[in-house]
Amino acid sequence: MRITIIGIGLIGGSMAIKLKESGFATEIIAVDNNDDHCRIALEKGLADQVMTLEDAITISDLIIVAIPVDATLVLLPRLLSLINKQAVMDVGSTKQMICEAVKDHPKRSRFCATHPMWGTEYSGPLAATVNAFSGKAAVICNALESDGDVLDTVKTLYAGLNMHLVTMDAKAHDVHTAYISHVSHITSFALANTVLEKEKEDDAIFELASGGFESTVRLAKSNPEMWVPIFEQNRDNVLDVLNEHISQLKKFKACLEKDNYEYLAALIKNANSIERIIK
Repeated sequence: MRITIIGIGLIGGSMAIKLKESGFATEIIAVDNNDDHCRIALEKGLADQVMTLEDAITISDLIIVAIPVDATLVLLPRLLSLINKQAVMDVGSTKQMICEAVKDHPKRSRFCATHPMWGTEYSGPLAATVNAFSGKAAVICNALESDGDVLDTVKTLYAGLNMHLVTMDAKAHDVHTAYISHVSHITSFALANTVLEKEKEDDAIFELASGGFESTVRLAKSNPEMWVPIFEQNRDNVLDVLNEHISQLKKFKACLEKDNYEYLAALIKNANSIERIIK
């Protein structure tokens, strides 16, 4: 299968490596506005060739859109207008607005909305890695709106990445990801800003920061060009999560203000119950 990947960065590049290694892709074509990304993709063997969007579409069987979600909103309707019977999928972290953007498009059925649940704080093709997706979940949204052959192609692709499939509607996806992904990033950004504001000695942060701090603020290194559009598109759900998160923080603050360490212990014990879900 000849596959075009639009956006040969962390996600697109990591998919390219595994899809080529597994034999699912016979050829990977990269489409990217960043010349450095294109050069690196060719040098690292992530792509066999680089082409313009229009040229790549004409010779492709599957087109993967792996660009920031705001750019996907603009590109996807145009992309569907350019294809014939090619399959199209995206890998964005928000789904509802993207699905709504093409819901009335005459070629909507050639598109499958997906979200592979993996990522790191790094970006670009140099961060791409093999087996990145193994054991993780891949979400397929609004599956009934996609043609059967498109759906089969996407399912086979994710099976080749060793991912397990989850299906849900786009609205539910955005609610769930607000809780388990998006708020984690905001928390990390906020904590990093807190430490940078209060701890003026860079050496102290570097020398004293423990593994717990490092793991908590790791996401603060994530690319704003990717995350601001995600927060914008999932604004209402993220605000709902933030309100609850702030409420929980206020409980911890009140415990310390009132020397209520019994309730503080109860809050921590309740938080420990997450272990039944995440080992």
